[in-house]
Amino acid sequence: MSSGDQVDARGEAAGGEDNTDALPRHPPQPSGLPASIPTVRESDFVSNVYKMDRSNLGPVIIFNNKDFHPRTQMGKRDGTDRDADNMNSIFQTMGFQDIQQFNNQTASEMRDKLWKASKTMTTASSCFVCVILTHGEEGFVFGTDDKVPIDDLVLPFKGNHCPALAGKPKIFIIQACRGTELDSGVEVEDSGMEIGTEMDEEVMIRRIPTEADFLMAYSVVPGYFAWRNSANGSWFIQAVYDVFRRHWKDMDLMTMMTRVNKRVAYDFESRAAREFMNRKKQIPCITSMLTKDVYFYPQPKSL
Repeated sequence: MSSGDQVDARGEAAGGEDNTDALPRHPPQPSGLPASIPTVRESDFVSNVYKMDRSNLGPVIIFNNKDFHPRTQMGKRDGTDRDADNMNSIFQTMGFQDIQQFNNQTASEMRDKLWKASKTMTTASSCFVCVILTHGEEGFVFGTDDKVPIDDLVLPFKGNHCPALAGKPKIFIIQACRGTELDSGVEVEDSGMEIGTEMDEEVMIRRIPTEADFLMAYSVVPGYFAWRNSANGSWFIQAVYDVFRRHWKDMDLMTMMTRVNKRVAYDFESRAAREFMNRKKQIPCITSMLTKDVYFYPQPKSL
């Protein structure tokens, strides 16, 4: 690593009645079911791979927050423009045609732009990607003026709010701190040894969870700093760019994200001006509610 590393601050027996493991704190509220019910072909529903239309993969939204209001007490995020450039480049390479980048957005602007994207989403889109480059703390990311709950940014794309994306992957890539702990790592000794024909199909109405089909890719586990190099960009986004560039045609998304974890964990170590921040490590955290494999490029039918 070059110098200049910084941080971004359970049913009963068969035939029985299904019950929850806890009583709700409040009476159930209306679910807000969409006015139009999404339909899927039976073959798509039973497939283990999401259907991806190469001609319309869907939109990518990139939030690149670099400068912050003094009241946030957050510093300038040098290196974030490199991250934004890398994300633009790789998603263009992967075939995404609708890529929108928004720089230095307030908390309300971030909310508003995602609600607008949700409401204007069409069923032609195969997926949705949101990249967030900013400061953060556990459960929140920062707009330039204030913090915003990550749940608020994900909400517009849940099945009851965005039926156009029901049953399709929603991918959030978040480069931001999730606390103030530093990971000193652990020493591990290297032993030096290698250890047909088209047919009409029945269209069915399916009920799926509103929370399904999300992937949340966080730069770091809860409680810890996320590192960013002032010249090369953040460790996490560097790894995402490199792994996706090499493997987007031959690996599924979860496999690629596991490679990203490995790259960040093994290939990066901090070099900071303050000694107590030297030789620190980082591990990303991938939370998946996906129900199928995500391939961005056509794969053999055997899948």
